[in-house]
Amino acid sequence: MTEQALNRNSSPAPAKDEPKKETLGSFLWFVAKLVIAVLIFRSFIFSPFTIPSESMLPNLRNGDYLVAAKWPYGYSRLSLPGEVALWEGRLFADLPERGDVAIFKHPVTGADYVKRVIGLPGDTIATRDGVVILNGEPLPKEAAGYADIPMSANTSCRRDGGIVVDGTICRYRQFRETLPSGKSYMIVDFGPVGARLLADGAGGFVTNSRGQPVRIDPDNFDPVIVPEGQLFMMGDNRDNSLDSRFAPVPDGGVGLVDADLLVGRASRVLWSTDGSAQWLLPWTWFTAARWDRIGSDI
Repeated sequence: MTEQALNRNSSPAPAKDEPKKETLGSFLWFVAKLVIAVLIFRSFIFSPFTIPSESMLPNLRNGDYLVAAKWPYGYSRLSLPGEVALWEGRLFADLPERGDVAIFKHPVTGADYVKRVIGLPGDTIATRDGVVILNGEPLPKEAAGYADIPMSANTSCRRDGGIVVDGTICRYRQFRETLPSGKSYMIVDFGPVGARLLADGAGGFVTNSRGQPVRIDPDNFDPVIVPEGQLFMMGDNRDNSLDSRFAPVPDGGVGLVDADLLVGRASRVLWSTDGSAQWLLPWTWFTAARWDRIGSDI
């Protein structure tokens, strides 16, 4: 029998699987799954935020990009991109702990704000000579040297509270404040600053019934009882923070913050820049980075 005959009688070789070709539909489905995964992550797990001011010095700086945990306080429409109202109220709602650094929406403008939680519902809050009085007891406030903050394109020096050192450093007095739970953190205090005019958010100032400007001394704030469902927030830079000591106005104070405005709990600094980077000069993205702050806990 010839080799040709043997070949005709033998079983055909199994066909090789051809690689599947990428189609436009499969690519779009991959992109859709990726977008859904990102939306779920940002809505329910972690989400990035930026610090646009110096109100949380010395712990957070202008130019910090941080991640906030979304689950500690529950979920509302504010947790979702576009603030889509898929449900009413807050799911798995929980109150912060005193001392938490919380992200919340400004009650008037809806802008993202970050402050420290000082008072919970039922607490009585006041300040006397720059000391926080919580439920009738002053919070321990111990001198802790100085906070040396490098000056940069996005970080200036408040001459009413800081001292410029070597032309590059702004030196502030800092203190360690301790809550009844034992949690402590650094704060900046300029010292007595006196009463300030209260901005109305429209370029003017709030006036009383007699047309006289209203003044508020943030170092001496009369006692206020925090109502149910609300929070008393303060910035760590006590004399450069528009917080619950000031009435809620656009781009100004926040007043007592409704718990339903909570977005998340600040967790870690993801990136930090001194403001000198230029988009068209990629190498400046790295020279502007504050490498020592990246990854720091909050």
